[in-house]
Amino acid sequence: MSEEEHAGSTKDEKVDVPPDGGYGWVCVACCFLINAHTWGINSSYGVFLAFYLDNDYYPGAGPLDFAFVGGLSISMALFVSPVATSTTRLFGTRVTLLIGVALEALALIGASFTHQIWQLFLSQGICFGFGMGFLFVGSVGVVPQWFTKKRSLANGIGTAGSGIGGMMYSLATNAMIESLGVGWAFRILGVVAFTVNVICAILMKDRNKAIGSSQLAFDYRLFKRVEFWLTLGWGFFSMLGYIVLLFSLPNYAISIGLSASQGSVIAALLNLGQGLGRPVVGIFSDAVGRINIAFASTLICGILCFAVWIPAKVYGVLIFFAIVVGTVAGTFWTTIAPVGAEVVGLKELPSALSIVWLALVLPTTFSEPIALKLRQTSGNMYLHAQIYAGFMYIGAASCMWFLRAWKIGQLEKIAAKQKKSLDEVDVLSTEPVGDPQARIETPPVISSSIASRLIAWKRV
Repeated sequence: MSEEEHAGSTKDEKVDVPPDGGYGWVCVACCFLINAHTWGINSSYGVFLAFYLDNDYYPGAGPLDFAFVGGLSISMALFVSPVATSTTRLFGTRVTLLIGVALEALALIGASFTHQIWQLFLSQGICFGFGMGFLFVGSVGVVPQWFTKKRSLANGIGTAGSGIGGMMYSLATNAMIESLGVGWAFRILGVVAFTVNVICAILMKDRNKAIGSSQLAFDYRLFKRVEFWLTLGWGFFSMLGYIVLLFSLPNYAISIGLSASQGSVIAALLNLGQGLGRPVVGIFSDAVGRINIAFASTLICGILCFAVWIPAKVYGVLIFFAIVVGTVAGTFWTTIAPVGAEVVGLKELPSALSIVWLALVLPTTFSEPIALKLRQTSGNMYLHAQIYAGFMYIGAASCMWFLRAWKIGQLEKIAAKQKKSLDEVDVLSTEPVGDPQARIETPPVISSSIASRLIAWKRV
């Protein structure tokens, strides 16, 4: 083939365009169910925790031991992400999901036969975390591959499963423990999770070949990009605030004089808020811009911590706070995949997400211990923890604010290259300008200053 023919064939190569629906909605349903039967079941750990503490189920184990089991499940899910990404690259998405299915079922059923705390660490802590990690990493990058303009809506529906599942399984687990005992509660959860997740693993279909996804577990080149560091900062600070809300809100309810039962209702309503709010966040993300909504929702969550949570001293106000803050507290989980696609591109998204999950191990492990350390022994016990959570969300929003300015600058370069005005560039249909090759091909142009981009309005 001559050079001219090769050049011609290169030009004729079609750029992959996601169908923006179709079988993608089946994948959305599968992601919803997987999230409900991983993160949702993990949310029921608070019910198990109450049982462990009230019944001295594991003699010699203290509250810190049980708290560490819950944190370990989340940390291990994120820690195993590079391995899960490599498994996807070598064996495919379905194999990765099935490994997670087996590990999670083994963990839950194994936990039903434990009698010592170290056995619980290995089963409900480490093994369950590994299973949840394989299922999460294997499914989280699939939905964005099927959508363009509806990407955030689809991702919001998929991630809503964790909130709905958290509410459902918190109530179901308590009922099963009271009527059947903790052992059979574990076994039933294991069988149900195994059945649902196997079906989802079979139905799930990725588009890795169509988009040429890299699936590298650790692509160091991403660290050379400032925009990727801003994305990491957003996730890091978001998790420092999110974990405090997730774990401290029920205890805060008790600290202001409410009953343990009322505290569990507050936790359930927080999960309900997440389940109902995430699709709404997705809808607005597609309409107003994914980075815009990620920035605004994260900022609103920080403001709510200061304006509503701190003065909330009665049950009604705390119910309001739990539902409202629930809609925006988990914005990171709703928008990280669509925002990541905007920042690094669909091809590099699996590698980027793998690094993001690894970076979140530290905040998810140590955020709650920090909050408990800040807790006072009398008076407004959680005041310092509330301030801490609020400022973490403000810090996360600041990272998104600068990421938004970067995105506008990139769009200015695209507009100059295409000889269009900035308003004529559709950010949702443009293959991410964060791609390194796109940078090389884009000629130098005069762009606006950082200060002007920070306050400029653009759908990004």
